[in-house]
Amino acid sequence: MAEIIVAESAGFCFGVKIAVEAAEKAGKEFGGAYTDGPIIHNKQVVSYLEKLNVKELDKNQELKEGDTVLIRSHGVPPAEERRLKEANVNVIDATCPFVKKVHEKVRQLVEEGYYVIIIGEHGHPEVIGTLGHLEESGGRGIVVSNMEELVKNLPRTGKVGVVAQTTQSEDFFREAVGYIAENIEEVKIFNTICDATSVRQEEVKKIAPNVDVMIIIGGKHSGNTNRLAQISRYLNPNTYHIEKADEIDPKWLEGKEKIGISAGASTPDWIINEVVEKVKELTSG
Repeated sequence: MAEIIVAESAGFCFGVKIAVEAAEKAGKEFGGAYTDGPIIHNKQVVSYLEKLNVKELDKNQELKEGDTVLIRSHGVPPAEERRLKEANVNVIDATCPFVKKVHEKVRQLVEEGYYVIIIGEHGHPEVIGTLGHLEESGGRGIVVSNMEELVKNLPRTGKVGVVAQTTQSEDFFREAVGYIAENIEEVKIFNTICDATSVRQEEVKKIAPNVDVMIIIGGKHSGNTNRLAQISRYLNPNTYHIEKADEIDPKWLEGKEKIGISAGASTPDWIINEVVEKVKELTSG
């Protein structure tokens, strides 16, 4: 049997646990609830919650007084939260505490007169929520997802403040901050990448170069999981990003002695365990 090395931090982070537990509780206590989008970026968990009658809110659906709505872990713009509360529904805020910290820092930067740069993914729900707080507070700023965007759009005068999407790449954040500091006279930086993200990325950096195959588990639409896969692939071309155990191709493991496994922050333990058992089965012959 091949040696299997599983990253210690793989699986649910603190914020995801809060969101999933809130959804489970709503399903059991209120007989169901709606979420303003996938509660987390993991289809298997979303399917599990649907069995508890916790379902994604349809865009054209009208809420009724007494309905329960969960604000997902990524957070929402303030205007959306107000809309829900004005609809006289029961609102459960499952926004990750680390995401709320980003909102607080954005508002602080605006109050102090900084132009805000959000290092993150365009269109990601967390970034959309953060932009909502920027606009609500009357601030100005941009989202940058790569160095080309940063170089092209960085203002050349004034004060610049920086925050990051909580699941952003540490390497890109450092590169971007370095460039901003070199080109702007006054810069205020808040590293709002959550510890769970940093730890997962560092673990992958240690494991990937020292195994024959690396398997990253998590939703294909999960930003933090995709970044783990990118980091791993750079260090080990035999990296595979899967959502569940039955996606593993036995050919990936043929003749391999060391298999590394990590998972994104929205991947539950039961899926990780299924993958580990599948790898054991395929390498035991």
